Amino acid sequence: MAGGGGLNRSSSRGQLPPQELLDDLCSRFILNVPKEELESFERILFLLEQAHWFYEDNSVEHNPNLKSLSFKDFTSLMFKSCTALRPYIAHLDDIYKDFNNYKFRVPVSGAIILDDTYERCLLVKGWKAGASWSFPRGKRNKDEEDHTCAVREVLEETGCDVSTFLNLDDYIEVSIGQQRVRLYIITGVKRDTVFAPQTKKEISEISWHRIDELLPASDDAVSRAVNGMKLYMVAPFLTGLKAWIATHPPPLHQKPETSARGTVWKAKNSSSGSTPVENPVAKAGSDVQAHHVDNRPGRSFRNFRYSTIIGTMGTNGTKKITENQTPM
Repeated sequence: MAGGGGLNRSSSRGQLPPQELLDDLCSRFILNVPKEELESFERILFLLEQAHWFYEDNSVEHNPNLKSLSFKDFTSLMFKSCTALRPYIAHLDDIYKDFNNYKFRVPVSGAIILDDTYERCLLVKGWKAGASWSFPRGKRNKDEEDHTCAVREVLEETGCDVSTFLNLDDYIEVSIGQQRVRLYIITGVKRDTVFAPQTKKEISEISWHRIDELLPASDDAVSRAVNGMKLYMVAPFLTGLKAWIATHPPPLHQKPETSARGTVWKAKNSSSGSTPVENPVAKAGSDVQAHHVDNRPGRSFRNFRYSTIIGTMGTNGTKKITENQTPM
């Protein structure tokens, strides 16, 4: 057992956070939390993940001399410096591995936002270089309902409050291994809606994309659109989405020329390698600390067994569930 290992030497520039800063982070995120939050290493690492976001978004941003750290390196430093965590440093490798495995079992919720013609959907692009496009989504917090998580995640990643548009019975659900992903189908969002993420360094671009250019549907979490654009957790939802659209025609008064088109927000600075562009209507929303723990676009799961569940409300007011099992 390596006991947490050394820090990654690939990024040699910058100073490690001083002990005073590490003590402050430990006090903020570990020592002064409810006792039940410290009952498992999974919960402790969730807290450390929030501490890591705080360090990167505040400490590093305001002090360019500080080193930007990976979550694993940050966790190692915190275990070594925090008195409450230090007794477990010898087991850190196993703790970190178990935490990553646990995260893939936490339910995920989000939304598929359609334009007024149901021909386009809203996708968000991750922050890092080579990031994929995906539907806005994230992992559920403890004791959080699916729809509450979906509203929160969409608000954090796009700045759009979909709470008044969300129908509890309109969703597509995909199970990947031990993880359940539920995306609510959202209609009624106006074409001129101002989109802008409320979290830092998570989303680099928000854009409308034609659904027919995202095909073909498949069971691959990582796929490519017609134009070569990399997608994450999009393809497994496309069959269910097409089926839902086929039974829910768009409002007759809408005309195709009013449909949303293209990029609606792009970050000024990101590592995605894209040309900096501002939202033509407004700048990004207020800085709100992220509380979700979802793995952002770019992680690959291929050839999994999954089931798709489409929830909708029947004409007689009863819920109809259609399940489609797809073999490996």
